[in-house]
Formats: sequence, structure tokens, C-alpha cells
Amino acid sequence: MADPHHAESHDAYVRGSQEISEQASTFHAFIGMSKWGSLAIAAVLMFLTLAFQPGGSLVGGAISAGVVLVVGWFLLKSPKASH
Repeated sequence: MADPHHAESHDAYVRGSQEISEQASTFHAFIGMSKWGSLAIAAVLMFLTLAFQPGGSLVGGAISAGVVLVVGWFLLKSPKASH
């Protein structure tokens, strides 16, 4: 049978009253790892593609991967919070 105390505690719930700082920090960590991990994967793929294609060079692959990393860092960094 249903517990009458459970119904009372459910009715006492007020939307938006729970602490969500842990969930928010987990979300921000996931988003950060996703965007920086994607940038790292893109740079590695650029390096491997240009370095090991027929007629490719390791130096050309490294330079292009470095350019991808620098441009990606500027595009993905978080804006400064204004106070």
C-alpha cells in the first residue's frame, strides 16, 4: 500500500528550492571537457592526415595542427565575466 508520509513529502516540494550547485558544476565540467576534447581531436586528426598522406610531411602536419590549436583556443575560451 501507499505510504501516506510519501504523499505529504511530495506535496511539500516547492519547485526551484533544491540546491543545484553540484549539478551545475558537473554540467560545466562536461561542457568544458567536450569542447577542449573536440579541439584536441581535431588537431590530432589534422596532424595525422597531413603527416601521413602520400607526399605529406611531419613538419607541415605539426604546423597546421598548431594553427588549429591556437585558433581553436581563441574561439573556445570563455569570455571574461564583467563585474
